[in-house]
Amino acid sequence: MTMTKTKYWIGVASLDHVAKGQEEGFCQLCHGKSYPLKRMKKDDWIIYYSPKKVFKEKQPHQKFTAIGRVVSDEFYQFEMSPSFIPFRKDIVFISAKEVDIRPLIDKLDFITDKKRWGYKFRFGHFEISKKDFELISLAMSLKT
Repeated sequence: MTMTKTKYWIGVASLDHVAKGQEEGFCQLCHGKSYPLKRMKKDDWIIYYSPKKVFKEKQPHQKFTAIGRVVSDEFYQFEMSPSFIPFRKDIVFISAKEVDIRPLIDKLDFITDKKRWGYKFRFGHFEISKKDFELISLAMSLKT
């Protein structure tokens, strides 16, 4: 029997999109692509970072906004409209408060260039260390 090691992820989405996922218990990443979801396995954790409040608007948010655990290895497509059928994965979200990223920048190892800290988030989805996960989750008032 092989044991898979828990991994920790950052997903990037506007606050309005994160709220929809929390409400319905799913994550959707990188404009609905399947690849990021294939990387996440059952019992992995994801923390959402929301650079903006609303997807098509410019108002910045720049906060960690949600945290959840991956429910299964399965992912599926969901028809949001006839022309947009994104991939999703089920998540159990945990109650947590939003946290501004600025006080954490210097402490987070995944942000290697502290002056251009936003660059990493352009990838839309990436793995982080357990240490960084614990730092963010603690700030969001969670105990791991």
